[in-house]
Amino acid sequence: MKRLDWNTLDEAARREALVRPAQSRTGDLRRGVERIVAAVRERGDAALREFSASYDRCTLDAIEVGEAEFAAAAAALDPALKAAIAEAAARIERFHRAGVLPPVAVDTAPGVRVERMLRPIERVGLYVPAGSAPLPSTALMLGVPARIAGCREVVLCSPARANGRCDEAVLYAARLTGVHRVFKLGGAQAIAAMAYGSESVPRCDKLFGPGNAWVTEAKLQVSVDPDGAAIDMPAGPSEVLVIADAEAAPAFVAADLLSQAEHGPDSQVILLADSAELLDRVAAEVERQCAALPRAEVARQALAQSRLIRVDSLAQAVEVSNRYAPEHLILQVAAPRALLDGIRSAGSVFLGQWTPESVGDYCSGSNHVLPTYGYARSYSGVSVASFQKQITVQEVSADGLRRIGPCTATLAAAEQLEAHRRAVTLRLEALA
Repeated sequence: MKRLDWNTLDEAARREALVRPAQSRTGDLRRGVERIVAAVRERGDAALREFSASYDRCTLDAIEVGEAEFAAAAAALDPALKAAIAEAAARIERFHRAGVLPPVAVDTAPGVRVERMLRPIERVGLYVPAGSAPLPSTALMLGVPARIAGCREVVLCSPARANGRCDEAVLYAARLTGVHRVFKLGGAQAIAAMAYGSESVPRCDKLFGPGNAWVTEAKLQVSVDPDGAAIDMPAGPSEVLVIADAEAAPAFVAADLLSQAEHGPDSQVILLADSAELLDRVAAEVERQCAALPRAEVARQALAQSRLIRVDSLAQAVEVSNRYAPEHLILQVAAPRALLDGIRSAGSVFLGQWTPESVGDYCSGSNHVLPTYGYARSYSGVSVASFQKQITVQEVSADGLRRIGPCTATLAAAEQLEAHRRAVTLRLEALA
């Protein structure tokens, strides 16, 4: 990890210190995804089978997971894992139900009622990766809020293994959360199938979930196509920023940094501390702990583009963090809530030494599908609202129109929209 002192850097060096690993949107990647999307649109299931054979090295007889496969998955899972999945799902549901937006009805003037009603998105598509490691937790994070929102049909895609079957824990989590249909598809071809439909896969209105560069590129491409599908948010590699003071436990800080570094070689971790001694101790602890990790090589690649940054104060650390806008922000300080009001941009915040980021990934109840790559400046993590539409309703009585009609007519005239003005003034004349 590169060691820096924030206060010795000029502005250009500060920008460089917070640069994320370049996202792989090369011309070859874009063209490759375009080819896959076009093939799925043109040839449907036949193209999906070909891509599964080529990329996932499996032959698919049936693209959709059948009841027998769900039953076999449930029977194969360790009871302790099934219990943990159910426990996590219950907490995720409890938190997400508490955050459901209420309908609104307000009289903005006597005789003028304005309302907001909520409706679920009809059909949603969930993507659950299963590349270097399957992610049943993502099935929980997406399936639970989709069920609470009341989506009519919830579709999930996850890559099959070489034996033509999906990961058992992913299937169990999908069934537990009420996902209606699961398809053994991965990569850009899964995104294309959910966005445009095929003989087997229904076309979805909005797509959710993380993925590799090919999945991310496919989501971006279908989201800008009027015939495609909306997406939850732009995405990039996973990341964490830790703010620590001199009292922080180096072993805890190092463990949190490594928990993100092991995601992938393009993940990034940053530590901001007001203590040079702590930075030294964390660096040594990272090296010690990393050596024992099964994914040590992946973590080392991520650490090569990560930073240890000394700041003058915790207040300055907060300003640097806001500038970076991390996906995950860990406040490993003695009084973390004292910093919370200053946080303006972060996907999810973890307070104090007993709150590792891992609990948010799995079972604290919050959602781990979060904005990365600086998008926390303008996007929020997935919630029940992500699966809903907000529709406004207004009703105006005759007296209400007498009150607000003149205002409407004046503004319409200022914008030179005469038909707008007359739609009001004709009614006012009738009332007169």
